[in-house]
Parts: sequence; structure tokens; C-alpha cells
Amino acid sequence: MSEKILFVDDEKNVLEAIRRQLAKKLDFDTALGPEIGLAKVRENGPYAVIVSDLRMPVMDGIQFLSQVRELTPDTIRMILTGNADLKAAIEAVNQGNVFRFMTKPCPQNVLLKVLAVGLEQYRLVTAEKELLEKTLKGGIEVMTDLLSMLNPEAFGRSLRISHMVTEIAAQLGISEIWKLETAAMLSQIGWLLLPAQTLQKLYEDKELTSDEAKTLNMNPMISADLIKNIPRMDAVAEIILHQNNLFDGSGEPDDDTQRGDSIPLGSRILKVALDFDILEIKGLSRGQVLAQMGDRAGWYDPEVIKALEKVVGIEEEYQVREVKVSELDTTMILDQDIRSTRGQLVVSKGRKLNAVALNRLIHFDRNSKIQEPIRVLTFV
Repeated sequence: MSEKILFVDDEKNVLEAIRRQLAKKLDFDTALGPEIGLAKVRENGPYAVIVSDLRMPVMDGIQFLSQVRELTPDTIRMILTGNADLKAAIEAVNQGNVFRFMTKPCPQNVLLKVLAVGLEQYRLVTAEKELLEKTLKGGIEVMTDLLSMLNPEAFGRSLRISHMVTEIAAQLGISEIWKLETAAMLSQIGWLLLPAQTLQKLYEDKELTSDEAKTLNMNPMISADLIKNIPRMDAVAEIILHQNNLFDGSGEPDDDTQRGDSIPLGSRILKVALDFDILEIKGLSRGQVLAQMGDRAGWYDPEVIKALEKVVGIEEEYQVREVKVSELDTTMILDQDIRSTRGQLVVSKGRKLNAVALNRLIHFDRNSKIQEPIRVLTFV
């Protein structure tokens, strides 16, 4: 964990004095002015603590620390100034979310104590964040592992949808793709209540019984309820809850009044990916799928459909190959389910191979044998 400190001031002699006082006691950098300070944050950050002067040209300390907060939110931000007044202190706390406000000259022992408190606060913040991330990751892994063991068909669909959602999001310029990927992977978790034969009927476009249809329609609510209590998963649960909403406001849940842009963007993307997948499973070509979805007036966000068309166009540039297990590599996407010679599903269609999946396939083939050849997609 980085626990470096950055001092920012527009007066060189102030920075030199700080270096003389603290060089043997702390690991820190200095920056002559806010512009150099921001450059150092981008190049060398994150810093555990940043101490900034208040009155500086180009931008003042409050503006500087506000930008630092956007770049590295966990950094503990402090002001050290010779221009102390109540208004400046209030603005620093409110706008820059400043942890401490100190005045010049600041005695060395006081400065060291304040920095020690800042470093401890940074450790607490990052430790809590790490714990939350591990909890989140662990919860997701447990749920996806459970889905893969109890309902491989639903797990395979989740993998395909996750890939499609990621590609659509990239076309739309969405930065926080992890929420969409997670929503896609967990969107089918409620299908654990559905027997495999019911899913097969759905894929083959066969009529469902009233009980099967009711359970199927409850999937978004069940899935959302299962994950909403995991830390930091509220937004993911919201995406999943509205995965069946149509753009014109109809669909599930039937008592929902959201429509158009009021439906979470992640839900609009997930809806397109889900419908694309189910139509492709039924045997339609990708061109036929796009045409059929285009005829469904009011169902989809037009911008998401445009992104889907671009994704499909890109994926058409992949070449279909048939390979042996020994020829698989991490540049390939599976174009079919991989099964053992006894018919056991090992990895589902649509999975982009990574090192973990590849090692698993090689190990499985040594012990139980995999059906060959395997149809894959490789980029032309």
C-alpha cells in the first residue's frame, strides 16, 4: 500500500523548508504549484495524504483538492496556509472535503502529529474499501459457482449475456462496466428455481405451463432480492430488477411506471442482450435476430440497438475454426458448448477463454476427455 505524502505550494522556499524539516522522518514528494501537483497525482498516485497551500495562482488549494478528490477519492486532503480565515476554512471543508486545516508557521511536532493522523485515516479508509471489495467479489463468486453447479444452462446464458453486455457498453462509452458485467452474470440467478427441462422448453420456444411462466416472470425480482443485501450491490440489483422492462414502459414488473430514459441504462442494455441471446438460441442467424428485434416497436432503447448492431458487425469479423483441446488459446471465444465424451457440460458457448478456463479444460481433458473438435471464434 502506498503511504506517500505530497506537499503542494507555489513558493519554492516553503517546499525547501519542509524538505529540510521532514526528509529524514517521512516519505514524501513536493510539487511547485497545483498544475505540477495534479501531474504528480496522475503519474505517481495515489498519495495517502496531500497537503496543499490555499492561495496559489491558476487555481487555489480548494480547487486543486477538489480535482484531487475526483482523481483519487481515498487520498486524505489537508490545507496548510498563511491566510487563515473562517470563510476559507468552511469552503475547504465543504468543497475540497478537507480533513485538516492548518496555519503557517506550523510547528514540526504538530505537523507530524497531523500527518500521522492522516496516514491512519487513509489506512482505515483503504482497509474498509478492501474488505468491501473482497466481500463483494466473494459473494459474486459464490452465487455464480452455485449457478454453474445447479443450472449449467442458466450459467452458460449468463456468460454469453455478460460478453454481449460488455461489448455494448464499450460501444456506448460506459466506464463502470463492472456493474453491468455483474448484473449480467447474476441476472439469471433466480432461474435456480426453474428445472432444466423448463429452460429447455424456453430455448426451444415451446409453450410453458402457467406455473412455469409465473416462476419465469419472477426471475428479476428473485434475483434482485438475493443480491441487494450484498454491500455496494444496490445499483446492480436495480439493473437486474428492471431487466424485462420495455422501453415504452410495458413489461415486467407490470406495476412499474418507469419508461424510456427513466429505466436504468444497465437494464436497457441487459434487455437487449437477453432477447438477442434467446433469439439466437432458437436458431436464427444474427441478421435475422437484428431484423426481428428491429420490428419490435417500443421494446428497446434505439441507442442500445445501434450499439448492438455495431457489436454484431465487429463479431462478424471473427473466423470460425475447429480445434483440438491442445490448440486452444486465450484469444479464442467458444462458439459451442464444450462437453465431455459422456455429454457432461464443461464450459458453455460464448465464453472468452482466459488462463484459468484454459487450464481447467486441459486438466479436465486429461482425466475425463472432451469431445473434439471444438468450434471457436478467432479474430480475423
